[in-house]
Amino acid sequence: MQINNQYVLTWQCPDTSGVLAKVTHNLFEHGAFITETSQYSDPYTDSFFSRIAFDDRNLKVPFEEFVSAIDELAKPLNLSYHIRNAEDLPNIVIAVSKDDHCLVSLLTKWKAGVLPVNIVAVVSNHADCQPLVEWHGIPYHHLPVNKENKPQQEAAILDVMKSADAELLVLARYMQILSDDMCVKLQGNAINIHHSFLPSFKGAKPYHQAHARGVKVIGATAHYVTADLDEGPIIVQEVKPINHTFTVEQMVHLGHDLEATALCHAVKMHAQQRICLNGDKTVILA
Repeated sequence: MQINNQYVLTWQCPDTSGVLAKVTHNLFEHGAFITETSQYSDPYTDSFFSRIAFDDRNLKVPFEEFVSAIDELAKPLNLSYHIRNAEDLPNIVIAVSKDDHCLVSLLTKWKAGVLPVNIVAVVSNHADCQPLVEWHGIPYHHLPVNKENKPQQEAAILDVMKSADAELLVLARYMQILSDDMCVKLQGNAINIHHSFLPSFKGAKPYHQAHARGVKVIGATAHYVTADLDEGPIIVQEVKPINHTFTVEQMVHLGHDLEATALCHAVKMHAQQRICLNGDKTVILA
């Protein structure tokens, strides 16, 4: 039985008549066997987004020549694209502080083979999670942060990512605010998780604030990191209804579950190239 190489092509461009036909016809001409498609035309930005999965069972040219053909097509369409072999899993670095619920979920799903990434390193401003991470055979970088050394420690995180050839930083309850410069350098390549209440409760002990105000919904939001704290393009939101009988402790436990679920889902979609940035929003090509 022949084993075919699987590929994913994600692309976006200004929306014009026939743009999808032009791209799919190009794939057809070169023998790409399409197995999955998803697309979206945004009427507010006049932009077109698409994700196409295909294999090489009928490919007529070497893969390098196939990519060159896409590159030539991209120029007149002002099309930006990313293509990857589905087996070429992205390398990620996880940042964590003391709370380990999101880290545990990421490690468990990665170990089970259901999170399509390579976890190549964990960085932390505390040593609490070091035994857990090293038990999984992953390098742990303890980088304590204070006001004086924050620029140096952020540079160290970027160095870890560069040396490990990591494309994504996952903030799994990393309780440090990244500098504006760091956010710019990681634009579209850093995902964060935070609680999500209506109204919003900022600062210390948000679950205690929410309990005092009698909120009726607990939630969590996974989003790309920007210089605007917790206001980056939203990827995933998870919510659960609660009522007046919930204690603060029950709210915290439920919130942790939602945070872990939302973050893992967001990382998985990023790894599968299902997310396109569309200004301050995201397009999810499911």
